[in-house]
Amino acid sequence: MMEEDPDLHEQTSASAKPATSNIDLSTDTSLVVDISDALSEADKVKFTVHTKTTLSEFKESEFSVVREHDEFVWLHDRYVENEEFAGILIPPSPPHPDFEESRAKLYRLGQSEGQMTKAEFQKMKQELEAEYLAEFKKTVAMHEVFLTRIATHPRLRNDHNFKVFLEFQGDLQVRGKNKKERLGGFFKGLAKSADEAYLAGHKDVDESFEKEKQFLTQYHAKVKEATRFADTMTRTHKTLADSHIQIASSLATMGTSDSTDLSKFFTKIADTFERTRKLEGRMSSDTDLKLSDMLRYYERDSQAAIDLLYRRTRSLANLEKANLALDKSRTKGKGVQEAETAQKTAETKFNHLSEVGKQELGDFRTRRLAHFRKSLTELAELQLKHSKAELKLLRDVIESVGGAQAAA
Repeated sequence: MMEEDPDLHEQTSASAKPATSNIDLSTDTSLVVDISDALSEADKVKFTVHTKTTLSEFKESEFSVVREHDEFVWLHDRYVENEEFAGILIPPSPPHPDFEESRAKLYRLGQSEGQMTKAEFQKMKQELEAEYLAEFKKTVAMHEVFLTRIATHPRLRNDHNFKVFLEFQGDLQVRGKNKKERLGGFFKGLAKSADEAYLAGHKDVDESFEKEKQFLTQYHAKVKEATRFADTMTRTHKTLADSHIQIASSLATMGTSDSTDLSKFFTKIADTFERTRKLEGRMSSDTDLKLSDMLRYYERDSQAAIDLLYRRTRSLANLEKANLALDKSRTKGKGVQEAETAQKTAETKFNHLSEVGKQELGDFRTRRLAHFRKSLTELAELQLKHSKAELKLLRDVIESVGGAQAAA
C-alpha cells in the first residue's frame, strides 16, 4: 500500500507491487528477487530488495537489503565492463528517479490556490498527487524489472557482484562520479561513439547478424520516435481530462446560484463532466502504462541489443586484425608463436560471443513479441471497457435530461 506525506515533498513510501512489472520472464523460482518496499526522500530513493532462494550459495533462504539507485547503476556497470558477459544482452540500467516535475506542479498549484475555488483546488491536488505516486511506482517497477531480468538469467545470476548486491547488509560504498571521473567517462563515451562510427560500415561475415544489426538500428529509431508520439498523446489526453475539472466546477457553481429549473440541469451536467473526467483520466493512465512505458523500456532494451552487436563487431575486427598480424609474422618469420596465440584467443572469443549472442538476440525477440502482444491486448481491453462505460454514462444523461424536459 502506498502512503504519502501530506505535501509529498519530504518522503513517499511504497510497498504495493508496481503495476508496470509485467514483462514476461522465466518461471524459475530458485532465485526470486523483488522490491518489497521503497522510500522516497528529498534527494534519493531507498529500495528494499527482497530475495527468496533455494540456491546453496546463499547463506539464508530469505533476506532483504536496502539499496539506492547508484548501487543499481554500479551493478549494471560491473556487467558491462566484464568481458565474460560480452555476448549477453545486459538488461538496461533503470532510469534515475526524477520527481522534480511532479513536485514543481504541486508547488505551482499551491501558489495559485487563491485563484481557484476550493473544490477545483482539491481535485487538482488529488490529480497531481496521483500523478506523483504513479511516477514513483513506475520508478520502483523499473528497478525491480532490472533485478528480475538478472535473477532469471542463467549466467548473469551467478555473478559474484550480484550476490554481493543481494546479500551484503552494509553500504556498498558506491558514490557518484566526481568531476574527473565524469570527464573521463565523457571522453570514453566519445571514443566508443567514434569506434561505433568506424565499425558501422564493417560488413559482417555472418549474414544473419548483418540483417539483425540493420533491423535493430531501424527498430530502435522507430521505437524512440513512437515513444515521443505516445508521450505527447498521453499528456494531451491528461490535459483534456483535467480541463473537465474547471468545466464541472463552473457548471456546479451555476447550479447553486440559479434558482430556476436550469439549476438541476447545470448540476446534472456538472456531475457528468466529473464522472467523464475520471474515465478519461483512467484511459490516459492506462495508455501511459501499457503503451508509453512499454515503448520507453524497449527503446532502452533495443539499445542494449545494439550494444551487444557492437561488441561482437569489435571482436570480429580484432580477429581480422589478429589474422593480418599472423600473416605478417609468418611472412617475416618472426613472432609466429605469439601471433598464433593471439589469433587463437581472438578467434575463440569471437566464436563464443557469436554463439551466445545469437541465443540472446533470439530470446530478446521472443520476449519482446510476447510483451508487446500482452500489453497491447490489455490496453485494447481496458480502452473498450472505459469507452463502453463513458458511452453508457452519456446515454443515461441524455435520457435523464430528455425525460426531465418532457415532464416539464
